[in-house]
Amino acid sequence: MPIPPSPLLARPGAVAGEGVDAGVASHYGDPLREQRLLVEGLAAVDLSHRDVVTVSGPDRLSWLHSMTTQHLTGLAQWTSRESLVLSPKGHIEHDLHLVNDGERVWITVEPGTGPALVEWLERMRFMLRVEVALVSESYAVLGEPIAREFVPGDPAGVAAWRDPWPDMVGDTAAYGPVEHPATGRAWRELIVPRAELAAAVGDRPLAGMWAAEALRVADWRPRAGFETDHRTIAHEVDWLRSAVHLHKGCYRGQETIARVHNLGRPPRRLVFLHLDGSGHTLPERGASLTLGDRAVGHLTTVARHYEDGPIALGLIKRNTPVDAELRVGDISAAQTTIVTP
Repeated sequence: MPIPPSPLLARPGAVAGEGVDAGVASHYGDPLREQRLLVEGLAAVDLSHRDVVTVSGPDRLSWLHSMTTQHLTGLAQWTSRESLVLSPKGHIEHDLHLVNDGERVWITVEPGTGPALVEWLERMRFMLRVEVALVSESYAVLGEPIAREFVPGDPAGVAAWRDPWPDMVGDTAAYGPVEHPATGRAWRELIVPRAELAAAVGDRPLAGMWAAEALRVADWRPRAGFETDHRTIAHEVDWLRSAVHLHKGCYRGQETIARVHNLGRPPRRLVFLHLDGSGHTLPERGASLTLGDRAVGHLTTVARHYEDGPIALGLIKRNTPVDAELRVGDISAAQTTIVTP
């Protein structure tokens, strides 16, 4: 069943989002101020449109470990990880935000993708002692600019996923710079009963998805379904650093991870773009990036930052010169290298 619209859309000034982010607010009247409140650690973001899945049973960690990219066996209670589900050819299908509470693993994924994930997990159960459930109707996600899983005063039993980006988690590799602009990023996601979502926000101001997305773009943080398409591999968007363990048991898509890391180079690379802000409108996500009269890639996310103005992430061909100024129609786009060619 589709997730019902968030009760937080009833807050003053709330403007509902569109597309995949429909069901929550794009902003509450002043998206630039909302960004500043997030940077100052004062606001929260309604992410209740994300799907929530639970995996329970004594084999839950070893089972998920065997099928996804991150090392999960022995994961301590109330500890979180990020892991990817890949296709047999190594293309990114799901980005899993996981928390082990000691009895079950809580997983949140992009809006609308939970049913497909549950269907795939059910097919992979075989005779293992695991139970999978889609619980999006009963539980909701709330984003907060906090740098650790738990803080004093958190409700007992509430699962909290801490975003590891841009940390190097486990035995992995980075395809971007060591001096990363998101170093010290503070972000976690609480999983709370849907009926208690407003209480979890409390008296804090809310920031909408436009604000959260602008800060994500500034931090070069990939998002499944935005920076990924049907052929994206993790190396192209520098996603090995937080979600892929390079020396663990075999899993679907591992051959591509190992082959590209050891022998090859990713065919595309993620770039950060400063867009010419002289116009009043932003280009659309998916718009073509060109060099001269030749298309070299496309925009994956476009945002307006409270300090930097119009910014974007884009995927371009690996051999595109790093100092080339790209264009989106009549708009110039100055690139900053994320994944080195």
